[in-house]
Amino acid sequence: MISTAGKWKGMARPSLSSSLDSMLPGISRQVLSVSMEPKYQCQQCKEVLRKPFQAQCGHRFCVFCFKELTSSGPIPCEACRAEGIFEEQLSMLNITEAFPDNAARREIDGLPAKCPNEGCNWTGTLKDYEGQHEGRCEFERITCEACKVLILVSDRDRHNERECEARTLNCKYCKVSFNFKDIKAHDEICQKFPMQCKDCGKKKIPREKFQEHSKSCAKSKSACQFSEIGCRAVVDNGKQHEHEQASITEHLRLMLAVLSTVRLRADGASEWQEDSGLGLYRGPEDTPPPGARPHADGGPGVQQKMTALENIVCVLNREVERTALTLEALTRQHRLDQEKIESLSNKVRQLERTLTMRDLQLAETEQSLCELQFCTYDGMFIWKISDFSRRRQDALAGRSPAMFSPAFYSSKYGYKMCLRLYLNGDGTGRNTHLSLFFVVMRGKYDALLRWPFSQKVTLMLLDQNNREHIIDAFRPDTNSTSFQRPISDMNIASGCPLFCPLAKLAGKSSYLRDDTIFIKAIVDLTGL
Repeated sequence: MISTAGKWKGMARPSLSSSLDSMLPGISRQVLSVSMEPKYQCQQCKEVLRKPFQAQCGHRFCVFCFKELTSSGPIPCEACRAEGIFEEQLSMLNITEAFPDNAARREIDGLPAKCPNEGCNWTGTLKDYEGQHEGRCEFERITCEACKVLILVSDRDRHNERECEARTLNCKYCKVSFNFKDIKAHDEICQKFPMQCKDCGKKKIPREKFQEHSKSCAKSKSACQFSEIGCRAVVDNGKQHEHEQASITEHLRLMLAVLSTVRLRADGASEWQEDSGLGLYRGPEDTPPPGARPHADGGPGVQQKMTALENIVCVLNREVERTALTLEALTRQHRLDQEKIESLSNKVRQLERTLTMRDLQLAETEQSLCELQFCTYDGMFIWKISDFSRRRQDALAGRSPAMFSPAFYSSKYGYKMCLRLYLNGDGTGRNTHLSLFFVVMRGKYDALLRWPFSQKVTLMLLDQNNREHIIDAFRPDTNSTSFQRPISDMNIASGCPLFCPLAKLAGKSSYLRDDTIFIKAIVDLTGL
């Protein structure tokens, strides 16, 4: 016979996982409407105990604080040391030796509480505060992560969108992201910023194209190309040709004056001669004596000019060669840039394909989560259909004539099924009835099930006054392909094309409340 002590020793210690789920330290003592007794204080955070745990030494801790203290293993209890009652065996904090102090928790839950946030008049018990008000008070103040300003929780969205000085905005012209405080400075240099031509009045010219527009704008004024020789006219770009045609005589006169000046300089008796700005040197020995006539064959002065011109031609040839080399280098660089652009474009296309695949995977995951959220495993399913009016209009317009419910099961490893609803009817019920059908779907465990599907199916439109539900039931035709083992995602739907007259959903119908209807399906599990 097993002794009583042996019996208790053999029993498994209850799991602590359900009591270790708090992620918050103690509740602020400012929440209490009365002074806090020491027995309600956490020995670690010194606040009101939240989900109290009692160590084997008798001291109490919040479950969060206790987990933090013992995360690296058992440690000595500092409260025992401070009180001078430390014992080697009993004063060690160990998660396996502690237990939830439910008695203290019930006492703490009943303590009177008030909201500590300025402007909030909420009062109640500490249990109500923790379960209903904490973290939900519209007067609670939090720190904005961006600008570090204290704001009300209720104002967080408005602050983030309109008031935060450190919020990020996209330039509406070039789409580059900037902090709000930098956006005005960016407008002064943004290449896509729209500008207006003062001459022609054209608006919304990107800054990067404004200089090009100024050169081609018909009403923009610029100096005559003969301004370097003395023409002072400033005319519209579109009238430059007219000005040149009308001022040919004036331009020739100015040209003659310049040539005369050049000739006088060339014939001058100075040692330094500019000769149209070419800076040619003339030595004293090249100066003709007074009264001498120039040689018929040109003389030394002409020869010197020829030499200077040849030097100029050589310099220009070298410039042309250098320009050709520069052009070749630029062409080569352009080719390399084009190759790099092509490589980057290929990478972008590859990333776009990867993102598309990720989007598909995410959509599949979301669908799976949705199915898990509404899934049942007992053969009974209630389908809530909201926005009924809009969905019905979509069905009338042909945009979405049918809709499928989430999947449900006869058991964890049983038949997989769903419902198909036509809000404007189908077949004989088109435009007059709701048509409701039952669909057998392909499941993971079909190989273990009995086929064809032969369980009785009951379909119901629930009366939200719980008086008179609309009910239709049928037993599957085992010869129909609708109830054989599925070879695709779902079999052909089978059910009730005349399930419910649409007239019963008109006016103040008890079947349609708050633009919502409820459909219930029950699969008889007898024999499974």
